[in-house]
Amino acid sequence: MVDPEGRRAPRRVAVEAGSATLRICDVSADGRRMLLRRGPRGHREAVVVDAADGRETCLLPAADGDPWIGRFSPDGRLLWLRSDEDREYAALLAVELRADGSSGTIRSVTARDGADLELFAADPAAGRAALAWNDRGRSILQTAVLGADGTLSEVRDVPLPHEVITRAEADAAGGWLLSLSGSARQPGVWTAAATGRATRTPWTPPAPTAARPVPPAPLELTARDGTVLTGWFHRAPGPAGPGPCVVHLHGGPESQERPVLEPLYQALLARGLHVFAPDVRGSSGHGRAFLAADRGAGRIAAVDDVADCAAHLVAAGLADPRRLTVMGRSYGGYLVMAALIRHPDLFRAGVAVSGMSDFATFFAGTEPWIAESAAVKYGHPVHDHDLLALLSPMTHVDALRTPLLAVHGALDTNVPPGESEQFVRAARRRGVPAELLIFDDEGHDLARRANRERFHAAAGDWLTRWTS
Repeated sequence: MVDPEGRRAPRRVAVEAGSATLRICDVSADGRRMLLRRGPRGHREAVVVDAADGRETCLLPAADGDPWIGRFSPDGRLLWLRSDEDREYAALLAVELRADGSSGTIRSVTARDGADLELFAADPAAGRAALAWNDRGRSILQTAVLGADGTLSEVRDVPLPHEVITRAEADAAGGWLLSLSGSARQPGVWTAAATGRATRTPWTPPAPTAARPVPPAPLELTARDGTVLTGWFHRAPGPAGPGPCVVHLHGGPESQERPVLEPLYQALLARGLHVFAPDVRGSSGHGRAFLAADRGAGRIAAVDDVADCAAHLVAAGLADPRRLTVMGRSYGGYLVMAALIRHPDLFRAGVAVSGMSDFATFFAGTEPWIAESAAVKYGHPVHDHDLLALLSPMTHVDALRTPLLAVHGALDTNVPPGESEQFVRAARRRGVPAELLIFDDEGHDLARRANRERFHAAAGDWLTRWTS
């Protein structure tokens, strides 16, 4: 813990071995207690620590997503916590803290059917709070009066000019600073008065007056086993009817597709390629059961979800079955390779970015803290060796028949570039068209704008080459 005024020396208050997720989220007003968040994705914990001796006094499950999971009341006797303990969707809990810091009564302050509480921001001293709910990808923002007893009153909905809120902080004027993202304009910072709607700040650009992006349309479909899947369909300009379409798969696997302005999608749309961005099972934002549905052998069903999304696009008259392609990054890159293996005649081409091709080599080469988290999601590299081999695209690479572009950063330590290299070599040995694009100065993410633009162009060229 660091004193920002520099009057006291920094001191270590907690240690977490393995996963690098430890964070101090709040300190009580009297300085006696600290709220920590720790643990890998899917297994977050809220820990109340005695600041004097580092003793853990309270341990509770915390929700994934925003790392700022809760706040102490002004007197330190109550903890507001964003948690999904014993429930499908994250809610706001009020945890009474005893004199020794242990938890007493825990009650639900507010919850919403079918929606996660994704952000909780509070100014306990002023008795006010802001809550953002993730409702099928769109954000719903509410402000409220925060009672010392943990109750909420005077709850108001705040209209938003964007679909998604990514951060909220109390400002000095009694309102809120909001970081917003949306599908039709660039992200920006807005202010929201306690009783009014959001107002654009001077440093946030106005909405475009010409060539404004068209918001995506939500789609819902049913997978072959009856599981309901959702996603966002981005239609390219041009005549109505089925056209070339890219199924784009997010990473994580616990990420979620949101209706925000994605430069990659805009680049593909400009080439006349529709984009469908689904949440296959294992994605966040759809409840804990859906999030866990791809664990272990459930991974096979997640790969089949990709095929079911493609089938729905064709049946709905949105995609030309002769010009379907698939693309994804990180875990999405793995899904691309796995889908091309399991459904070899479905797609005309694929683009796999920073994807895992063999779980044995992935676990051997990734960072230890990532391996620890990945073992929970995919399986243990020793105990679940046979399952991981079954799930690895390299095991079944003889089935590959679809042209593939693999993209990777040479400095990637999350998913080492050898994962793409070995899959491309195997494809070429079998006579399948395959290319490898390596960025020598990039890691797991493409941080440089010039490289992102080069990637967008290369991916667009590859997909149009096989769908023209």
